[in-house]
Amino acid sequence: MTATPPPRRSTDRTAPNINERIRCPKVRLIDVDGTQLGIMSPQEALALAREKELDLVLVSEKADPPVCRIMDYGKYKFQQEKKAREAKKKQQTIEVKEVKMRYKIDEHDYQVRVNQARRFLKDGDKVKATITFRGREAQHSELAEELLKRLAADLQDVGEVQQLPQQEGRNMMMIIVPKK
Repeated sequence: MTATPPPRRSTDRTAPNINERIRCPKVRLIDVDGTQLGIMSPQEALALAREKELDLVLVSEKADPPVCRIMDYGKYKFQQEKKAREAKKKQQTIEVKEVKMRYKIDEHDYQVRVNQARRFLKDGDKVKATITFRGREAQHSELAEELLKRLAADLQDVGEVQQLPQQEGRNMMMIIVPKK
């Protein structure tokens, strides 16, 4: 004997209730042009929407009575998605770029890392400067800290320190963010 699974519900909880899914005893109805048509049952409101070949959309569930609007739901949904895409396009994503080195780094190599970090900061990304220790090098953490502070000083025109140098296991790291 196999049990039948319960009926599936809509997985999109953000979608407003439309047409037959509106379950209220009374609703306040707003027409396409924004005029209020009064308070009526959802069945009457749905009949008016069907006459105009449009949908009945529940706009405000919290109101007393709930507010419904007659509109083209497909067009409304498209406009909402378009607004969301535009907002996402204007949103700036900040990445964390990493610059790795050892505390015994040569001067030329150090300048290369400074230039990389400068380029990352100018692009608007955060920079995570990491110094890796091998073997007994961890005993010289003060030298690594001096190097990170020197890096921060060399980049102070384009960035500022968000997280001071701190040691985590075999690494010492510092985070620099672009200046506003």
